Amino acid sequence: MSALFRTSSTPLPTLARLAVGLILFPHGAQHVLGWFGGYGFQGTLGWMTGTLGFPAFLAVLALVTEITAPVALVLGLGGRLAALGVIGLMLGAASTHLSNGFFMNWFGALPAGSEGFEYHLLVIALAGIVALGGSGAWSLDRLLGQDRPAVSAARPLRAAA
Repeated sequence: MSALFRTSSTPLPTLARLAVGLILFPHGAQHVLGWFGGYGFQGTLGWMTGTLGFPAFLAVLALVTEITAPVALVLGLGGRLAALGVIGLMLGAASTHLSNGFFMNWFGALPAGSEGFEYHLLVIALAGIVALGGSGAWSLDRLLGQDRPAVSAARPLRAAA
């Protein structure tokens, strides 16, 4: 189990996981909780299954990932698993943007929702750093993954003084 949490002391994965977690959390909160003008779980689920055509199971999995993975990444808890979830999420999201080309809609010249997939590639790259390197310094994974000295049940008896 400690292999899942094992990570390095370098701050690079920390920077990557915090960037992904802090950027994705508001988006997940829109989709799942209805915060920041979002439609909430039921509205987003309907959009994902109806408009986008995703199977319900995958849409629910995406929504759960969208709200739990950012929190896990910010805490650095289960960072590798959370990062893999984000990569899967971004691959699914990018698939809906392929027809729009590479570039984002930086200047609003295209209709809403016509953005390209460059953002998704950036998030995949940052999540890849965490998936490969772990959560890094300043993470709960680092605390949980540290090797601890074995506690021996047999203690030598001391002579009474």
